[in-house]
Amino acid sequence: MTDEQTAVPVDAERASAGEGRRAERAEQAAAFDAMGERYQEVFPARSGQLACAGWLLEQLPAGARVLDVGCGAGEPTAGQLADGGLRVIGVDLSEGMLAQARKAVPAAEFHRFDVVDLATGNAERLWGVPELGPAGAGTWDGAAAFFSLLMLPRAEIAVALGRIRELLRPGGLLALGMVEADLDNAPLPFLEQEIRVSGYLREELTELLERSGFTVEAVDSQSYAPAGSAQPPETQLYLRCRRTG
Repeated sequence: MTDEQTAVPVDAERASAGEGRRAERAEQAAAFDAMGERYQEVFPARSGQLACAGWLLEQLPAGARVLDVGCGAGEPTAGQLADGGLRVIGVDLSEGMLAQARKAVPAAEFHRFDVVDLATGNAERLWGVPELGPAGAGTWDGAAAFFSLLMLPRAEIAVALGRIRELLRPGGLLALGMVEADLDNAPLPFLEQEIRVSGYLREELTELLERSGFTVEAVDSQSYAPAGSAQPPETQLYLRCRRTG
């Protein structure tokens, strides 16, 4: 069989796989739509997240552009950064979460967006946000991604980190929150929904960030149990990172 004969089926298979993953991510977003305001209720205190985002405020001048990746309901991060004088754009796939964010943080800008489309032509073609595509490469001062990348399989987390790096200017900052766990796309019951989550042990996560083009300047950890949850406390990791090169 010639290369020409095999090209179409292979391309079709890749396209089908890509559409399948896009549908799965949309299902995850629908789960968060169903959670509504209950999500905020089970995470009432987020001191580690506030401290890590506060690092962005300390390091960046007023008016600096910051992307909140997986912004959820906008609180606390988008609100904290906007109140601190930064220009914030938040992205999320959940329309329900975005509706809450727009109400809670009117000073920020919010878009429905798939994180894997950052720094690609899909940013404009599918989502109408050209500044998050190739045109925005190297122009963003900072980014925050608190517990949003863990909603992806590990292979996609690595891709997303690389694309966030593409958007950041040289020396740009990333404040990252993850749960410490040796998991890859594992099912998890949460607020009467099933979501899929991934995680790393802290040494593995630090190595991944370094391979993705970041220097990890600090790692903080915190034991946290969601309010009203029967689940055991989780270890949350907060990493302060800087784009290298």
